[in-house]
Amino acid sequence: MAAETMTSRERWLAVLRGEKPDRIPTDYWATPEATEKLLAYLGLSDLDEAFKRLHVDRPVAVGGRYVGPELRQGESHFGIRSRKVDYGTGSYDEVSNAPLGEYETVSEIEADYRWPDPDWWEYAHIPDQAAQYPDRPIQGGGSEPLLTYKALRGEELAFMDLILKPDIVHYCLDKLFDLCYKATERIYEQIPGQVMISYVAEDLGSQESLLYSPGQIREFLLPRMKRMMDLVHDAGAYVFHHSDGAVHDVVPDMIEIGIDVLNPIQWRCQGMEREGLKRDFGDKLVFHGAMDNQYTLPFGTIEEVRQEVMDNIAILGAGGGYILAPCHNIQSVGPPENVVAMYEAAYEITGP
Repeated sequence: MAAETMTSRERWLAVLRGEKPDRIPTDYWATPEATEKLLAYLGLSDLDEAFKRLHVDRPVAVGGRYVGPELRQGESHFGIRSRKVDYGTGSYDEVSNAPLGEYETVSEIEADYRWPDPDWWEYAHIPDQAAQYPDRPIQGGGSEPLLTYKALRGEELAFMDLILKPDIVHYCLDKLFDLCYKATERIYEQIPGQVMISYVAEDLGSQESLLYSPGQIREFLLPRMKRMMDLVHDAGAYVFHHSDGAVHDVVPDMIEIGIDVLNPIQWRCQGMEREGLKRDFGDKLVFHGAMDNQYTLPFGTIEEVRQEVMDNIAILGAGGGYILAPCHNIQSVGPPENVVAMYEAAYEITGP
């Protein structure tokens, strides 16, 4: 096989610009436990070495370093506490309190709750961090405030607030989006023109439909997300939009406010068939992900994995506009052989 002619950074940039790369770019998302299994299987101790062996073009993430008031163990700068929950082959953090769950009015929150200050983070280390990886894409900045709002208020109450207490939703989302906006500005200031992608995310879908009504999405999220996306574009970066689940119905709204990349493409969800997405939005978006993480990667055969790689490239990658990756984090329940098969197939099929 001939030598590659592009770096990972150049490969991503070609796809984002609608140009032809030397091969389909790939990305890597996984839980720590799944990564440990993969490294053990490959006989490696360093993830960057695994990326080289498997031809993975994973971006380098840069961000602020917390230097604010000392935090209690297990508690975030929002006052959100979490606990480890073991699920047999790994663990995850589960929110165990709701710092704003007892408040009934905006005035009560204003009087009693201390929002994080943007100055609680410093960014001077970012140029050195980025300089270590000159050949890889750089990801930095962005937002996902509704996720934080649900942790602050509690999941059930947060959904009820959308109807019963919209003033609290608007007030808190303004605070959360402002914090993200200022952090993103400061990242861009450290390495002007170097950030390639910024995640403007929000999980909006279930397996079958939207989690929120289109009206709620348009009222509470779209204007604030557009402000973030305008900031990203003004910095010369691309908007990477992550939203799990069945989100077909809101994709036109997201395109209108400025998304460039749609992730994770859970094509087994209702309305998310790859052919339909490519037909409806392929001339407006880059697709990222689509390697099924509910059946194929954890439970499928190597042959099924390889076939899905071929199908994704043939459908989503037809004429360009596709970055191959798992649709969300690879889980430790699956075999590392399937992960290796995915990247090897992508390289063999689309390699130089």
